[in-house]
Amino acid sequence: MRVSVLGPLTLGLGARSGVPSAMKPRKVLSLLLLNAGRMVPVQSLMAELWGDQPPRTGLTTLQTYILHLRKLLAEGLGMSSAAVTRDVLQTRPGGYAMVVSPGELDVHEYRHLVAEGEGALEAGDERTADTSFRRALALWQGPALVDVTPHGRPLQAEVARLEQSRLTVTERGIETRLRLGSHLEVLSDLASLVVEHRFHEGLHGQYMLALHRSGQRTRALTVYQRLRMAMTEELGLEPSAKLQRLQQAVLVSDPRLDHEAGTPGRGPVVA
Repeated sequence: MRVSVLGPLTLGLGARSGVPSAMKPRKVLSLLLLNAGRMVPVQSLMAELWGDQPPRTGLTTLQTYILHLRKLLAEGLGMSSAAVTRDVLQTRPGGYAMVVSPGELDVHEYRHLVAEGEGALEAGDERTADTSFRRALALWQGPALVDVTPHGRPLQAEVARLEQSRLTVTERGIETRLRLGSHLEVLSDLASLVVEHRFHEGLHGQYMLALHRSGQRTRALTVYQRLRMAMTEELGLEPSAKLQRLQQAVLVSDPRLDHEAGTPGRGPVVA
């Protein structure tokens, strides 16, 4: 079985799919998959489907959706319904749980690679960290559960957590490549990211550093000025002291900004 939630929802074996076409069962399946291996309470599933006002028949309807999912899973995985009930979509006291094997669910693989990358960074092995972060981000095929909408509160919380992790890993991956001296390589990614995340100071700082190291000091300062203008006009805030120190370092061409690979654990000089 191969299951994906980092993008469109997919579940199946080969060409056979166990994903329902109706949206409410898709939401139930999605919430179960994002909590794979853990019991999801009936109350959480009903909140996903109907918010704070489930119908009187809500529990019966949910049970119908579970039966429908088990039938689809049996067809998609080539298993008997009894085997699915026993081994895949289990009834547990107070709720239901999806059971997936190691390597089947993309979000599990993603989290493993992120942990691997963080461990490599702590050990000063930037090249291994870079490989792990790249592999983790390559698993994403679009926004999490992009074809399962609208999200109820439980799914909103899970998806928000995943998307924040994706942004954090993106930033960590760029930090790692900057440590390796790959400032030219990250320029195009950062140019797009600062447009998408208009007030993310970390990404703007990385863009400034990459531009400075690429001999584009004027553009680096322009990036700062655009961010400052947007923050003061729209938020009434100044950039952080950390980013202001980076701007001053770029202004005076502080040589500490130009260190390249071979310095484990060192980041941009903005302290």
